[in-house]
Amino acid sequence: MMVWLPVLLGVILSVFPGPIEAERDMPKLADWKLCADEECSHPISMAVALQDYMAPDCRFLNIYRGQVVYVFSKLKGRGRLFWGGSVQGDYYGDLAARLGYFPSSIVREDLILKPAKIDMKTDVSALWWRWECMCNQALLNAE
Repeated sequence: MMVWLPVLLGVILSVFPGPIEAERDMPKLADWKLCADEECSHPISMAVALQDYMAPDCRFLNIYRGQVVYVFSKLKGRGRLFWGGSVQGDYYGDLAARLGYFPSSIVREDLILKPAKIDMKTDVSALWWRWECMCNQALLNAE
């Protein structure tokens, strides 16, 4: 029994992360983003997913080929290859999904809804993403 105790303890700790692992900050994708309005609440464009994309963590959306994607922001600087938006389509039904990021290379913009002219810092949303990631990581690790 004593031989299995370290193995059992390791399994328990890997399933239920401690506060140090769960509370670490996620790296930011970019410091600035382009939006259509000051709250980034109006979609810039509609796009169609050209391929499936499985999200690496909770900041991102799972997207399936053929889904309609509403683009709300385009990241600048080191995150310029990623856009923020929501997804609609067969997977989610007629309801929009929560906002998240996805690679701009997997979608084709079909319809411009409003020009992206306003530069916004990403600091405010970074706090929300941190909480969201902590919440989702804890759920993923518990499965």
